[in-house]
Amino acid sequence: MTRERPHTRQSIDWWLVGTYLLLIFIGWLNIYAATHNAEVGGMFSFATRAGKQLVWIGTALVLALIILFAIPAQFWEAMGIPLYAFVLMLLVLVIFVSSDVKGSHSWFDLGPIRFQPAEISKISTSLLLALFMSQQSFRMSRFRDFALAALIIGLPMLVIVAESETGSALVYTGFIFVLYREGLSGWWLGLIGLAIALFVGTLTLGAFYSTLILVGMLTVGTAMAQPKRFRPRMLKGLGFVAVMAFVPMQLRWLGGLATDHMDWMSRRAWVPQAGESEDYFWSFLPSVTPVQVLLIAAFLLLPMLFWYAWKHKDRFLGWSLLAFVASVMVVLSTDYVFQNVLQDHQRRRIEVLLGMKEDLAGAGYNVNQSKIAIGSGGLLGKGYLEGTQTSFGFVPEQATDFIFCTVGEEWGFVGCLVVILLYTFLIVRLILDAERCRGKFTRIYGYCVASCVFMHLFINVGMTIGLMPVIGIPLPLLSYGGSSLWAFTILIFIFLALYRDEKKYF
Repeated sequence: MTRERPHTRQSIDWWLVGTYLLLIFIGWLNIYAATHNAEVGGMFSFATRAGKQLVWIGTALVLALIILFAIPAQFWEAMGIPLYAFVLMLLVLVIFVSSDVKGSHSWFDLGPIRFQPAEISKISTSLLLALFMSQQSFRMSRFRDFALAALIIGLPMLVIVAESETGSALVYTGFIFVLYREGLSGWWLGLIGLAIALFVGTLTLGAFYSTLILVGMLTVGTAMAQPKRFRPRMLKGLGFVAVMAFVPMQLRWLGGLATDHMDWMSRRAWVPQAGESEDYFWSFLPSVTPVQVLLIAAFLLLPMLFWYAWKHKDRFLGWSLLAFVASVMVVLSTDYVFQNVLQDHQRRRIEVLLGMKEDLAGAGYNVNQSKIAIGSGGLLGKGYLEGTQTSFGFVPEQATDFIFCTVGEEWGFVGCLVVILLYTFLIVRLILDAERCRGKFTRIYGYCVASCVFMHLFINVGMTIGLMPVIGIPLPLLSYGGSSLWAFTILIFIFLALYRDEKKYF
């Protein structure tokens, strides 16, 4: 006797749908709260942002119904390649035809509305990644497959960086969690975390101390990996670190001697003759930096360490040494990336975030006002439409990128906690539903959606409370804007359609 299929409506995860609807409703209320004093009209007036958002919500719900009930779930798997190619073409095209919006070339102007292809690129990338990784022949451990998966993620990410939309590009790093779920070694997550820590550490501590910390980490790691050689490795490695720690002081002392010597020679009006090289040494010495001495010493030891790893078949030591070399390259390239790749406003925001500079009237103004607004909300908030920071527009972009500080001021800590818990429930529910799926395509796509939502939440909330640099990224379903709302609606409801299609058969 065959098992009766459940009704279509029973196959839909209504908990996800309910959470989605609750978040967009909270977003609409807070958009009105953030703009009601600056605009003429009520919540339902199409002349206000709240009224316009209501139109976007209505069209998003129509899209959701079409995806759920009018389009076959198999359609999305077939659209993986053509949609990815089409969106990639739009991403390139917008660079050349769009106008400059706050330093970014990422918006198509379509009469009364603007459209940002970077938002829908998350959909196309998720679909193609799920299609490629769900093939029977795919193996994450095979370099060719890993490289192709990385290319699918990296191509739109690089084009979005070229549009000067660093925040949108940063979301793509969240796909690493999808690769990890499908078999990527956890070492890659560790290396990415190490690269971020090195970038921040080099900016704040300098290249010398960052490299010295790297040597210490290499020492501890390789010593713990070989318990029998723990003591000698720790003594040698930490002894090297201790000696190198005195290099800056020694160089300052030698530099002082060199300066005194050169002053003495200048008072004698001495002119060097051919073959007289002694004073070349004294003139060269002040230009030597501690990091140069450390790198020369470290790289003189590297060949011996690689030979030791090869002789004793110590693979962990060998890979650790390679990771050390790669990490040193990150340290040495940090200054170039910071000065030449990042834009001026991005550098200023990072400097303010890391405490390298204080600019409460400039780059740090938004974050400072946001923290004042959230902090003034207290436990239960000031009440709806009662927030002074919100009502009088002290926080720029409060209806879009800084919508979370409106929640903090008017709804307080409890309101912030409720919103974050709703997002947490949404993400966890996506992952649990994805794990219940038999088909790899649906599971992988579900993880892609969860990763995108998580990265937006983490970055947006982080920047409003001063833990992340301000990079202009919306809070999913809450922030004002049609492109973002449509993109996340399509992302979530494609998964709901795929999940419903699978659930009909079990």
